[in-house]
Amino acid sequence: MLSFLSGCDRLAQKDNSNLTVTDALGRKVVLKEKPVKKVVAIGPGALRLVCYMGLANSVVGVEDSEKEWDVISRPYILAYPQLKDLPGIGQGGPRPSPNLESIIALKPDVIFAAYLTKDQADAIQSKTNIPVILLSYGQFASFDMNEIFNSLRVIGEVSGRSDRANQLISYIQGIEEDLNNRTKDILPDKKPSVYVGALGMAGVHGIESTQAKYLPFTLINAKNVADEIKSSGSLMLDKEYLIKLNPDIIFLDEGGLALVKEDYKKNRAFYDKLRAFKDNEVYGQLPFNYYTTNIEIALIDTYFAGKVIYPERFSDIDISNKADEIFKEFLGKPMFNVITKSYPGFTRVVF
Repeated sequence: MLSFLSGCDRLAQKDNSNLTVTDALGRKVVLKEKPVKKVVAIGPGALRLVCYMGLANSVVGVEDSEKEWDVISRPYILAYPQLKDLPGIGQGGPRPSPNLESIIALKPDVIFAAYLTKDQADAIQSKTNIPVILLSYGQFASFDMNEIFNSLRVIGEVSGRSDRANQLISYIQGIEEDLNNRTKDILPDKKPSVYVGALGMAGVHGIESTQAKYLPFTLINAKNVADEIKSSGSLMLDKEYLIKLNPDIIFLDEGGLALVKEDYKKNRAFYDKLRAFKDNEVYGQLPFNYYTTNIEIALIDTYFAGKVIYPERFSDIDISNKADEIFKEFLGKPMFNVITKSYPGFTRVVF
């Protein structure tokens, strides 16, 4: 009888140890294994957030796309190259096709997923009998810090790394506060107008591709001319309208820079009408949208934009040192010199 009661007691403790979390789409997910020790990540940006949380060594399989794509576009793969040697779990991309048999064989404790529907997540969970937790960056081709913070907290909760989630969130909030404090008191008539073009958005685009409420601009209270057109989000701006807006400074995503240079040769008359091109106020920035957002690069781009737009307010910032500080916080390694071997980096663009 004592043995039986003891066994029941252990069973009760195990049942009581189950953890229920609410994921990015409001699904209640129950985990029997906590903290989780083996994970996989599917869908745009899911693996990146897992790596930000210092869980690269807990990953047991990765999407085939993560193994095939250029690593420069995803610093988390640069930081943890061993991920490319792990077993494949199906093709990734905007519409991922997970191989459920491969995932089951790897026996992960949890599947982290991004940009799947509730029905898709429920179906994968039902077929694999593995908990599926949905993560989010916010609107696709953009990002929302609050959504990211919530995703980091959920990962921390199920992995026993809530301290790491809080540390990274506090670091990001500190950067946001620093950027705002440097620029919040600048009067509107003292701010040059700015524009960002050639932004990646489900592919590579030319100067017409831009974004309203572009976070690297909003964090430094910049005067983004695209905000006059749309409340937020990505858009393709008509060239004639860009001439009408005629920003003082233009930033170009270096992922699409080759397209802009090619177009410049063909349509020189258009570019000659833009004040920024006439005044040599066109600058390159590192691309940060690839399989959703490399948050660390977005923040690095923000400091560079600050140095260009408000040089006196950012005179103390050495961009390479700041970049490596940010890389270390997010991914544990300085990578600025490696990244800028493939991209021109932060400089005036020569046409």
